[in-house]
Amino acid sequence: MTYPEAILYLESFVNYEKYPNYPYKRSFRLRRVKDFLNSINAPQGSLKAIHVAGSKGKGSTSAFIAYILRESGFKVGLYTSPHLSDFRERIRILKPRPKSSGEKTQDPFEGMIPRVELLKLVSYFKPRIDNFNKLSKSGPLTFFEIVTVLAFVYFKDNNVDFVVLETGLGGRLDATNVVKPLVSVITPISYEHTAILGNTLSEIAGEKAGIIKKNIIVVSAPQPNEAMKVIKSKCKELSCELREAGNAAKYRLNLLGAHQLMNAGVALEAIKALNLDISDTCIKKGLENTVWPGRCEIINRCPYIILDGAQNKASARAIKNTIVENFDYNKLILILGVSNDKDIKGICFELSPIAGKVILTKANSLRATNPGILAKEFKEKDKYITESVKEAKNLARSLAGKDDLILVTGSLFVVGEFRNAQK
Repeated sequence: MTYPEAILYLESFVNYEKYPNYPYKRSFRLRRVKDFLNSINAPQGSLKAIHVAGSKGKGSTSAFIAYILRESGFKVGLYTSPHLSDFRERIRILKPRPKSSGEKTQDPFEGMIPRVELLKLVSYFKPRIDNFNKLSKSGPLTFFEIVTVLAFVYFKDNNVDFVVLETGLGGRLDATNVVKPLVSVITPISYEHTAILGNTLSEIAGEKAGIIKKNIIVVSAPQPNEAMKVIKSKCKELSCELREAGNAAKYRLNLLGAHQLMNAGVALEAIKALNLDISDTCIKKGLENTVWPGRCEIINRCPYIILDGAQNKASARAIKNTIVENFDYNKLILILGVSNDKDIKGICFELSPIAGKVILTKANSLRATNPGILAKEFKEKDKYITESVKEAKNLARSLAGKDDLILVTGSLFVVGEFRNAQK
């Protein structure tokens, strides 16, 4: 088996990241993942995990936690999704840096699993996966479930000190929810995936709070009352200590935006919950060195080109405020593509006021909304419809002057395709 064949094998399994509609409770089955893990000696059982769920900011929060731990001398596994450019971004190990090193991190995807290691894992587990799927009474393993298992094995084999796990969707039925974490972390909850997770904040919070396990510390960002009530109830039920995080206003971040100060504050509270001897210097360096591509990421100047995967109304509001507060520009050209299971009206409502010109596009995904539908939300704007992200990129380049700003946002798939097109 070659590396491309290994990737094709993984992609041959059902990947719910690519599909807009499916029966959530029938499709996500923890029993299936647990059964397979038990058949390979439960590699997740020995991992010291920090488990992160939420509607927004969970990726950034996971990165903050991992980088602080790495700066403190620990070897840290970081599992996130989806990827922007390379599948291997999902599985990373951050190794301690020499204490004499004063340089900031340059590689945005530092520590990705090497191709040779991923190939070894897929080659070794392929017959086991195929055999399990033939006999499974709860259906075949999915793409995300298999990748999660490979991550657990890779982290165990490499003797990491801690693992930071970002949930994929929801939390309660997510494949990562087979661990007994040291700390469960819940980032801000807002309306998202309502057709799957529920139409109310209480229902969505119930899915996110599903990562809470008995007798552990739970760290939560400030939440709407409706969501916090559910989290508090779950903590009481499972005898957990709940700690509500503040923001990290006294620290300097590499990531822009007031919302990132809150994400950093949640990460700090999670670090405190681990009860480790971590100095303020390590916290400071960890936060300053944290990079998280695709989240208010500046990839060009003159004109500015900024990438941000704002996938719901609250995230769109956050990037809007960040742009207004941190950048000087003549005209903003908005490139927008949104998955069809997102709050299209809410996202467009937030971004419309700052857009001078609007380029509507779509990612190469079954979940992508037709750009013509998005155009209806920008009736009074100078707008263009494109059929691909590459076409949108070329059009934006032709429209932008050196003092303008191009904001690429909405779907992370759009952000990823635009980022790849820069190479």
